[in-house]
Amino acid sequence: MEYTIQKLARLAGVSTRTLRYYDEIGLLKPARINSSGYRIYSQPQVNRLQQIMFYRELGLSLEAVKELMDSPSFDDLAALKQHHEHLLGKKQQLDLLIRNVESSIAASEGRIVMSNQDKFEGFKQKMVKENGMKYGEEIRQKYGAERVESSNQKLMNMSEAQYKEAVSLETEIREVLAEAMDQEDPSGPLAQQAAELHKRWLTLYWNEYSKEAHAGLAQMYVDDERFRAYYDAQKPGTAEFLRDAINIYTGTTDESR
Repeated sequence: MEYTIQKLARLAGVSTRTLRYYDEIGLLKPARINSSGYRIYSQPQVNRLQQIMFYRELGLSLEAVKELMDSPSFDDLAALKQHHEHLLGKKQQLDLLIRNVESSIAASEGRIVMSNQDKFEGFKQKMVKENGMKYGEEIRQKYGAERVESSNQKLMNMSEAQYKEAVSLETEIREVLAEAMDQEDPSGPLAQQAAELHKRWLTLYWNEYSKEAHAGLAQMYVDDERFRAYYDAQKPGTAEFLRDAINIYTGTTDESR
């Protein structure tokens, strides 16, 4: 079956402008252009668009999606199985939160007693599963499975106060980092404050802190598309700026000497 750009846009729930842009950047080319000059899409393009939309749901940039799908080693079936695993993981996360809300309702109605630790259990389990889905393989390769599991266990054992501190620090880091970016100086007071806050945030998750590991994580923020997208969402170049600030803070760059 063939589709015009309007029909494919309606089928997929995207705009024709989006499909034209995908064509312009070489992400999704039509099967052919008909005699009237209209883009015509066939089944392979429909399948490719579905994969693109799956990857976009996972937070990958268009550039990363194109690089991934244009790779000679790209496997449609393997990609679909990976998407399936990610969706099952998201479903488990939602189930955890649903159970947490149901328990909170029951506690409010006096049917059960819910400890403060239990109130945050669903959120912490969600964080562990979500981080594992997104970054598990890369983190295990870099730091080892034992260290990752130890970090996850520390997260699950967090007190209510520690959990709130971690969430608060994450917000504070982004706010201070945004101000520091305006000064354009990774060695400046605000940038170094952001690096110090980042260290405090890490120590809530890591059993052991080292300057080398801290600097290595900062480099991964730049090297890995997903980490970079998280930090660069507030302003392009933020991931690199944070890395430079952390390198200076940890003494892993000549600028700190």
